[in-house]
Amino acid sequence: MKGPAIFLAQFMGDTAPFNTLKSICNYMADLGYKGVQLPTWDARCVDLKKLAESKTYADEIKGIVQSTGLEITELSSHLQGQLVAVHPAYDTMFDGFAAPEVRNNPKARTAWAVDQMMMNAKASKNLGLNAHATFSGALLWPYMYPWPQRPAGLVEMGFEELAKRWKPILNEFDKNGVDVCYELHPGEDLHDGLTFEAFLEATGNHSRVNINYDPSHFVLQQLDYIQFIDFYHERIKMYHVKDAEFNPSGKAGVYGGYQNWLQRPGRFRSLGDGQVDFVSIFSKLAEYDYEGWAVLEWECCLKHPEDGAAEGAPFIADHMIRKTEKAFDDFADSGIDVAGNKKALGL
Repeated sequence: MKGPAIFLAQFMGDTAPFNTLKSICNYMADLGYKGVQLPTWDARCVDLKKLAESKTYADEIKGIVQSTGLEITELSSHLQGQLVAVHPAYDTMFDGFAAPEVRNNPKARTAWAVDQMMMNAKASKNLGLNAHATFSGALLWPYMYPWPQRPAGLVEMGFEELAKRWKPILNEFDKNGVDVCYELHPGEDLHDGLTFEAFLEATGNHSRVNINYDPSHFVLQQLDYIQFIDFYHERIKMYHVKDAEFNPSGKAGVYGGYQNWLQRPGRFRSLGDGQVDFVSIFSKLAEYDYEGWAVLEWECCLKHPEDGAAEGAPFIADHMIRKTEKAFDDFADSGIDVAGNKKALGL
């Protein structure tokens, strides 16, 4: 495992040191981070089109980051991936994620999003990266709760259409040697293990369909996020280190009662302030030889982001496990060979 690293999306802004790639990287390096994950929708960070078309520009971006002592861990296209599939109920709210020229035009917006994803594949290759973070988008989310009764075949049709839209993108990522790591997130058709499996099957078990593991979203769903690693470790190629808590009451539970983030029972917290069992997560990932980055995604309804960033690097560093190459009881090795084993068994 590599790290600590940090996702820059929640920190980019219009004032220094958060308004340029170099200045924000210097800031994060001073806090102890070793890598940064870059949002490709933020022009203050990168120009996605140039990154996809120009290896020279990609080398310049790498050089800027490396000059601060950091590495680029992955690119992120959460906002563009969201727009690959949008149910009409969310057209107005998600239009803000798209380029102005395709707003109020769902068909053009989808084509724009697909093109953005194709560019992300090429950009990742130009940077020498092998994993990419995104959202799946959603056609089925309004029907998440089975009331009214869902028509027969609705769910299957939804995943078939989602796979149809993503297959050309997945093939482009495959051509460029990059895994697509979906963040399993409420509001996406891929939001838990079963929905991930349904999408994976609909794509014909595409090798580039993988997971950005983020336990915070599983706490809010009350899913066993430790056992999840046992089930899906072969597909976990990215890791967002994010904390959360779930405190149900006699008035609200998983659905949250339409409350804001501060008042709802399930809410995101800065690392160490929530309920996520990171000791078990880091141990389980080490057990399965996870080789990717541990990337802080800071989201908290209480703490200031600069405090969350400052606390995040040492938190991750303290939890990372360098896997042992020797057994703890090697000092008691008897050195018995095959003949000795036969003797020990009375054979």
